[in-house]
Order: sequence, then structure tokens, then C-alpha cells
Amino acid sequence: MTEDEVLAEFRASRALLEGHFKLSSGLHTAHYLQCARVLMDAERASRLAMSLVQQIPRDVRNAIDKVISPAMGGIIIGHEMGRALGKEAMFVERPTGTFELRRGFTVTPGEKILLVEDVITTGLSSREAIKAIEAEGGKVIAVASLVDRSGGEVQFDVPFFPLVALNFPTFAEDAIPAELAAKPVEKPGSRKN
Repeated sequence: MTEDEVLAEFRASRALLEGHFKLSSGLHTAHYLQCARVLMDAERASRLAMSLVQQIPRDVRNAIDKVISPAMGGIIIGHEMGRALGKEAMFVERPTGTFELRRGFTVTPGEKILLVEDVITTGLSSREAIKAIEAEGGKVIAVASLVDRSGGEVQFDVPFFPLVALNFPTFAEDAIPAELAAKPVEKPGSRKN
């Protein structure tokens, strides 16, 4: 899928929102991608996952043992990536503020994991999820996401494969433009701190 085709999917599902949003990263923006809306249609979610799988080189795809996503945002696309790759998909969650595997999910030491996110801005949640997976003995070999909104800034110790890179401006708490600051703040992400 091209960037325009991916954005068309977001627009068709009314998942591209405008206003004043505080992201899970703590940054502020005038644009928010509500991936849960774009993924609520199973056929659309499947198309996006298949397109994302095609961004991952064949040798990396063939090495993947399992797909793991951070809850909440990554669960649906992670599941669809598992289906597209023919691999088990599970998720890490934060019942006490730190990511962990629960619900009987396990990794065998040395298993090669693809970490899948919906949107990556700073990579903080992804790095926290990688740390939790590695603490269980898994080896994250790549990160994939529907959207990279880091402006090309996010770096991992493994290859990163986004479906599309979008560069909506983000602002630190102390650098919010007056026009944006005048709008009420919404916190649509899964992390409320």
C-alpha cells in the first residue's frame, strides 16, 4: 500500500482526528490516529497487516517464531500480523504499570519475536515491551508498526518496519503553540499518565 492508500483507509474509517491531543508519550499534537477505528473492520485490518508483512524482508519473516504486541493499541494489529505470518500472537500488558506476559502467555528462551505496534511516536512503549519480552527469555528480532510518527527519529537495537511514516508535528508540554493550547486537551491513548 502507498502512503496515500493507507491514509485513505484511516480517513474512510474516521480514524484521523483533529483537535488537541496529549499522546501516551506525553507530547501534544493537533492530529491523532485512532488505530482502533481503522482496525475495527476485520477486512481492512487484514489488508493493512498483509501490507505491513510485505515491508518485512523475507529472511526476517522466516525467522519469526511469535508476534507480541503491547496492550492496548497493538493487540488487534498484532493479532492480524500473527494471522498473516501464520504465527501465534500474544500481548504484554501493564497490570501494575510495567509490561508483563500474563493470561498463560509464555515465550521459550531464545524464541524470535516480532514486536508489533499500531503507532510509534517516541518508541517508549516499544522499548518497555522489548525489555519485558527479553526478561522472559524472548529475543526481539524486529519491530513493526502501522504508523511511524517519530519523524524518522525513533531508533531500536533491531530493524524497524513501519507501513507508513507520517510527520504530524508534536510538541513538548512547555512548547505548545498558543493556537493548540487554546483547544481542550484530549487523551485518547491507552496510557493515562
